[in-house]
Amino acid sequence: MTVPTRIPFPVVDEVARHCLQEEEPETVHIEVHLPGRLDPMRLRKAFTEALHRHPRILMREARGRWYRRRYEWELTAEPDVEVVSFPTPGRDALRDARTRALVEAPPLSLSPPIRLEVVEPASGTVLFLTINHTALDGPACLRVLATAAELYGGKDNSPAAPPVRAPETPQEQPLTPSNWSKPARVAQGTPEPSPGNGLLVTELPLPHRPKGSPYTVNDQLMVTTALTIAHWNREHGAHPRPLRITMPVDDRPRDTTMPIGNGTRLVEVPFSPDELHDTTPAHMPTLLRRTATRTRALKSLPRPQLGHGATLVTAPVTPVAWRAALTRGLRRAAAPWTSTTLLSNIGRIPYPLDFGAEAGRAHAVWFSAPARMPRGLTVTTASTAGRLHLALRWSRALLGHGDGAHLRDLFEHYLHTTEAGT
Repeated sequence: MTVPTRIPFPVVDEVARHCLQEEEPETVHIEVHLPGRLDPMRLRKAFTEALHRHPRILMREARGRWYRRRYEWELTAEPDVEVVSFPTPGRDALRDARTRALVEAPPLSLSPPIRLEVVEPASGTVLFLTINHTALDGPACLRVLATAAELYGGKDNSPAAPPVRAPETPQEQPLTPSNWSKPARVAQGTPEPSPGNGLLVTELPLPHRPKGSPYTVNDQLMVTTALTIAHWNREHGAHPRPLRITMPVDDRPRDTTMPIGNGTRLVEVPFSPDELHDTTPAHMPTLLRRTATRTRALKSLPRPQLGHGATLVTAPVTPVAWRAALTRGLRRAAAPWTSTTLLSNIGRIPYPLDFGAEAGRAHAVWFSAPARMPRGLTVTTASTAGRLHLALRWSRALLGHGDGAHLRDLFEHYLHTTEAGT
């Protein structure tokens, strides 16, 4: 009998595993909208084959004694469960699938820790990919879905070349708020009595950016997010404080060699209250250029995925159960210094996600990231077919659905404001 291959949990996976909370599951949700219909048997076959083409996704948490030094992933030759399901069509099928993606995490004990639901609304098809974020991230699973699309439809789903950036010119680093100061929190809205996360998705025009601009669309989205939260906090009487926005950076290739797992590193982009007080068109080019300088500098710095502190805490020198208790304690103690929010900009979806003549090519793709307290709010964006797809996800302990709708309106307003000074 072949002994399954085991892989120690990387730092990101271990920290996430230590801090699991049943009331706020750590899920990533991806929804892909197609114009046509899919054949169930063909899709199951294609997706299963895609899992085998990326075998690192076929894994489950290995059992172990309490005094073990590491958690380990156990790679499996086949899925433990049927990954693809077809919920009964109905008027609320889309809403119910979004709810399941937020409240029901695929178990780590079964391989693979993802599920794919195929929902059929009045027209077209929506693929819901729900991911246990302790094991995997959105870009990795989108790579697997692109492979499945190619196997299903026979179309080339190779990634497009990344956009060409304007040459970088040396700029003086502007003064930034100290990372030792406590950042602003998203002000309390109207929380809901039920635990977990709420979600709102919307489609917006991509912001205009002059050719050769020193900033990117990502910088415009970063500024938009900062201005949105600063406005929200002013409305709710919060004392002005510096904002820090966590930004995932993903340096992995997008072709079939892409490493599968949690592959992004996190950096924090700071903003002072003074920078976000002036929202006039005349101030916007300065704020965009400053933001571009900061994001470029942060991306270029070599840094462990979660920083040096996480690497130290996860060193396998004591039993993993002891480290779990320490990590949870440190997380609670560090809560006041946690960044204000997270902006995850996937950018232009690099794959056509073309499922062939009958099902067609994706015309909208949304992602959402977990929104556990103390942040309580995450902003995730992607662009498909020349449109921006925005997902706002929040902890119900902080905000309600009406708050999410207002934040969406503020985001749309400030996204246009970033164009005003161009």
